[in-house]
Amino acid sequence: MNQKNTGKRVFSHLSLLQDNILSCIASLGTMLLVRWLSEPEFGFTRHLAIYVGSAFVLTLIGQAITGSSRQIRKDASSWNLRKIMGIVSIKELGLLGVMIAGWVGHQSAAHIILAFFADTLFSMALMTYPRIIIARLRKESKEMHSIGERINALVYGDGEASADMAESAELSGRYEVLGLLSRDPAMNGKILREYVIYYVGSERDLEALQWRLGGIDCILFPKGEGMGRYDANLWQGPTESSDDIPMPKDPMSKLGKFVKRSFDVSLSSLLLIVFSPLFLVSALAVMIDDGRPVIYKQERIGRGGKPFYIYKFRSMRKDAEAAGPTLYSGVTDPRLTRSGSFLRQHHLDELPQLWNVFRGDMSFIGYRPERQYYIDRIMANNPRYRFLYQIRPGVTSYATLYNGYTDTKEKMLTRLDMDLYYLRNHSVWFDLRILGLTFLSIVGGKKF
Repeated sequence: MNQKNTGKRVFSHLSLLQDNILSCIASLGTMLLVRWLSEPEFGFTRHLAIYVGSAFVLTLIGQAITGSSRQIRKDASSWNLRKIMGIVSIKELGLLGVMIAGWVGHQSAAHIILAFFADTLFSMALMTYPRIIIARLRKESKEMHSIGERINALVYGDGEASADMAESAELSGRYEVLGLLSRDPAMNGKILREYVIYYVGSERDLEALQWRLGGIDCILFPKGEGMGRYDANLWQGPTESSDDIPMPKDPMSKLGKFVKRSFDVSLSSLLLIVFSPLFLVSALAVMIDDGRPVIYKQERIGRGGKPFYIYKFRSMRKDAEAAGPTLYSGVTDPRLTRSGSFLRQHHLDELPQLWNVFRGDMSFIGYRPERQYYIDRIMANNPRYRFLYQIRPGVTSYATLYNGYTDTKEKMLTRLDMDLYYLRNHSVWFDLRILGLTFLSIVGGKKF
């Protein structure tokens, strides 16, 4: 109990230290902003030190008055946000007095008003943003936990008892039931309550089935379904759930996820502004060449298996998929428009995905999101695609560097192996390496 209380006190102190550091950073940014918008001032460094030092002391006072020093949490609860608002209010009123007294230079009324509102905005944003992100990460972590834990399973038997067990296993959230096993050749390929029945008569049959289904982690045996004379030798893996079964789980820490999401939001918002002229030129090129719509949206499957709309500049004719979904076959694809061919070759058609990154549908680095139509065909060969749902899809990926565009099912399955490798090695450093290699490839003129 004492260790638990000590841990809470340490956690609370670290939270207070975090808030004070962020408060001082906000005040530093405020003074630099005011300095940038004003005339050169003698003794600015001394005034800056006084202002930031005052912010530090006033934040401590605010924490003591609001009671935050006794209990504070790293989340976005209404209780915590009220405490932060109280701390910031006390700090800003104190800094207003410091500025009016002239302790940080002879500021004009306009500069004092600017500093007051800028410091308030910066302080609230910096102190609440980590809590909002952490709260969201906790929620997403709970949603994704079951995806990384589910085990590929087959249920032994081709009767109602086996189907009942398959349904119960899936409802538990622990198993992904791939089908039923039968010793009767006549049952092969039949469907029982949406479960495919597979006939296995030898060890070779089971090996072939494992390859076909993308791996089998265990076989579940219902009560009353005894093992046949040869069944014991067919399966060398576990026959029930095992905590030691290696599953491709997202290894990135909560801190890593926080850093990655912060990077995505910051860089995407910056690039949306910087590339706005390029957005306009690309949109005009598409409109002049082939009319509207300029932006092409398509439903893809993202994190948690949830659908979202991905946005691109339209590079193909309006009737490009009139005959049904068709994979892009490269720069020679006859469906490409003139402007679309240029946009594709220089990856400019992907620019609107910056909005997807900013919204949180995607990340800069991940796996390339697919349509449900193609996911169904991939999973028919390798159901481990579902493990990718633990992370956000990306604008670029590790697989894109080495596998390029996927215009065949074989390439899709190869890409899946690379995507699963990326998942197992998911880290901020690995993402930065992929981002750097992607940049060098684009600059070097490599075509994906």
